[in-house]
Amino acid sequence: MKNIDLYQIDAFTDQVFKGNPACVVPLESWLEDQVMLNIAKENGVAETAFFIPTEKGFHLRWFTPEIEMDLCGHATLATAHCIFEHLGFEEDQILFESNSGLLTVKRMGHLYQMDFPSRMPMPDTLPAIIGEALSIEPKWVLKSRDFVLVYDSEEDIKNIRVDRSLLDQINLDPGGVVVTALGKDCDFVSRYFTPQASILEDPVTGSAHCSLIPYWSNRLEKKKLKARQLSERGGVLFCEQLHDRVLISGSAKTYLSGSIVL
Repeated sequence: MKNIDLYQIDAFTDQVFKGNPACVVPLESWLEDQVMLNIAKENGVAETAFFIPTEKGFHLRWFTPEIEMDLCGHATLATAHCIFEHLGFEEDQILFESNSGLLTVKRMGHLYQMDFPSRMPMPDTLPAIIGEALSIEPKWVLKSRDFVLVYDSEEDIKNIRVDRSLLDQINLDPGGVVVTALGKDCDFVSRYFTPQASILEDPVTGSAHCSLIPYWSNRLEKKKLKARQLSERGGVLFCEQLHDRVLISGSAKTYLSGSIVL
């Protein structure tokens, strides 16, 4: 048997029980993929991040309880918090190798700033089953990795109800459905749903903002934006559009530290 460190960290919040919880597992070398998937299933949160050291930084991978993901924002932020706060990393910037290329996270005071790819969503046709699953019809339908459904108001986003029995009939791996509108006390708001996932509504979705930021930056004609995700736990993201990249910043709070026994 061996013990492996495990941290559970709430991302995009400065309070426990808010934001999006992610588990973070530091490794010296990779475990078998099925073992990492089993750990993610056992953890029971939306994402578990695993990382190993490299010559230039760290190699980072993300697993849901069902699959390995190509990109995950909140678990990347949680991993950076773990490396800075718990592993004593002394530099101000971390370089991650990932399935989505090179990612950097900078420590900016009480915030962590992630440098991610920009994914401008383009007009598309909404699959009928998704339209039937949503209680309110969107005004515009766009798509990049995720379907991006634009609504008239923040109230629409708050009031949308999802028929899971219908939504689960479509497979969008590794994407999902993000609904968004102008915000009242921020630039824009959103919610995010993942068909066939253990957790239908993700509390705060950093990767979805790879598409939300370029869309709202273009529409509002501004580079820096403040966003809120209107899940039950809620979260705040500070965003910036930079050509083919986006900057996504947020806080994090450690909820748990312990160990896995394998």
